[in-house]
Amino acid sequence: MEYRKLGNTALELSAITHGAFAIGGNMWGGNEKKDSIDSIHASLDHGVTSIDTAPFYGFGLSEQMIGEAIKGKDRSKIQLLTKFGLVWDGSNQGKGEFFFDAEENGTKIPVYKFASKANIIKEVEESLKRLGTDYIDLLQLHWPDSTTSISETMEALDLLIQQGKIRTAGVSNYSVDQLKEASGTLKLASNQVSYSMLNRAIENDLVPYSLETNTGIIVYSPMERGLLTGKYFKESKLKDNDHRNGYFSQFDLDKVKSFLEAIEPIAQSKGATLSQLVLRWTTLQPAISVVLAGARNAAQAIANAQAMNITITPGELQLINDELSKL
Repeated sequence: MEYRKLGNTALELSAITHGAFAIGGNMWGGNEKKDSIDSIHASLDHGVTSIDTAPFYGFGLSEQMIGEAIKGKDRSKIQLLTKFGLVWDGSNQGKGEFFFDAEENGTKIPVYKFASKANIIKEVEESLKRLGTDYIDLLQLHWPDSTTSISETMEALDLLIQQGKIRTAGVSNYSVDQLKEASGTLKLASNQVSYSMLNRAIENDLVPYSLETNTGIIVYSPMERGLLTGKYFKESKLKDNDHRNGYFSQFDLDKVKSFLEAIEPIAQSKGATLSQLVLRWTTLQPAISVVLAGARNAAQAIANAQAMNITITPGELQLINDELSKL
């Protein structure tokens, strides 16, 4: 495993970080508690010291299971990354920006983007309780909220840093313009964004800006929610309530299948899976600090961690990029 400093901070994260969205269950066809906790233990046992979650994941369940999984472990050797700003319990009292209707047990639950100072402070206290800790290593705004000024959100984060409740602050899904505006109030550690072999838009503006300002980039969806594993072109079938049934339709699946078939021999030559090759490629891209890899059981967590054992030669990297250019 490699450990990388996040932006201009002293916070050091594992290059592969455990992404804990799926273990929350909602939008992923449910979860098994034992498997989820085992996945966290397996990650920690194989060098993955960082865990990324959010209150929205399972409506608090993901954070709760992480708290249970790390209980009794050396907290100083674990980095907890969580978020704020998605409100589903009505506590925003009609404020905020409507995002979408989530669903739980057949019931629609309105979710709002809401990043006011009071809401941030409230959410942090709830997250600390669920995680069973007295500080968060990296607190991130989950999605921009157009109803709250960026300066108000940044001032709240700065206050939480001064109070010692969070070590560092970041955002998710911010544009370069939003990062520039935020920098007038607070120097952010990172921006968590979607990036993959099939989604490289950030290379146009965010990557150059991040390199220039030493702002970390945390990548989510590097596997495009499992599509780049290749298994969905074979025998796997998604549950009816799995959101990926619709998500995968945005891609030219025939081209994706051909691409995976073209690079699979590279993975095979290393005794690795396609998933591991894709993860390793992602960690090697400019400005990428860490890559989130979801795991719903111990076997997946171990496989994700072992992706860092792969060496990709310059020639192999060129071959992969040549095939990517055909997509």
